[in-house]
Amino acid sequence: MSQLNHTQSLRDDISERSKIIKQHEDNLKFLNSQSNQLAESIFDLQVSLAKYHSNNVITSDSGNGAFHTEEETMEQIMKKENTAAGVFSWLKGNAQTSNLTLTKDVVGVVATLGKVESDNLSRILSEFLGLERMLAIVCSSYEGINALEKYDTEGLINCNAGLHGIGSSIGKRINGRFAVISLEDLRPFVGGLVADDPQKKLALPKPRLPNGECPPGFLDYAVNMIHLDSKHLSFLTDIGHGLRETLFYGLFSRLQIYKTRNEMLLALPCIYDGALSLDGGMIQRGGMFALGCRKDVEVKFPLISGGSDVPSNYIETEETVRKLNWETSKLSADKHREQQLLDYRKGNLH
Repeated sequence: MSQLNHTQSLRDDISERSKIIKQHEDNLKFLNSQSNQLAESIFDLQVSLAKYHSNNVITSDSGNGAFHTEEETMEQIMKKENTAAGVFSWLKGNAQTSNLTLTKDVVGVVATLGKVESDNLSRILSEFLGLERMLAIVCSSYEGINALEKYDTEGLINCNAGLHGIGSSIGKRINGRFAVISLEDLRPFVGGLVADDPQKKLALPKPRLPNGECPPGFLDYAVNMIHLDSKHLSFLTDIGHGLRETLFYGLFSRLQIYKTRNEMLLALPCIYDGALSLDGGMIQRGGMFALGCRKDVEVKFPLISGGSDVPSNYIETEETVRKLNWETSKLSADKHREQQLLDYRKGNLH
């Protein structure tokens, strides 16, 4: 009787394990099906984007006087030959080196990741950030930062590896320190986005004077006055945050922009994270005022060109592709996990 019970127990155990294995196999089939559907959707959308590019030429014409283009911003960066940003920009512009592994996690240089609508705004924002932060290299994660610079056993920089090695090989030795930003290590804005806003502006409440009114001359927060093109607007970190709520919120926080210095000064009671005015006024964080003549930073944000904006359906399509690619990477991780569990269960069946 005891032998029969033992045999039945083994059968029940094998049956239960077989059910678990079947469940993992079904999960894998479902995940593979989802993965295939995503791949088909991505392919169809990429075809439509390719058709748009073949049938349309995006022009770059400007109607605002002191216009400077993305190309001119890049030229200014390239002139900073012995900087990390200059070396990186050289790499990206060189077809033979543009896809190097050490730069695959790099999003770009701060000055190239956004545009603004006027020369005055470009000047004051660039001056506020300063040349070092305008030339900061932005990476998706710390892994990207780790690839840019290598060290020897004594902790000294290995000038034959990473960005230093590339710089040395082309006669552009990187001098001094340089700023690098890891998006995944920034604390993102968590207040949500403005509903149905094509630029995905942050839902920041307007500043209020003690009487409850919005200060006269207030234009917007600096973080929301950065214009993102379709590529940068659709960018997402691994955990789903965009450039505005990570990079630009990290750089500007709740920096306010006013038309004039006088209007900015009248708004002092509701300025906490600093303020700028288009005529050159500057209040830094913590009640620090910057007086004196404004200083032009050589590298500035490019301006929005009149004809450079692509149709909204193009932006939505490209954003959908990026989101689907993000979902595909997450699905791939789920499939890998499920396969490991299946292999483990099968290994313990016998």
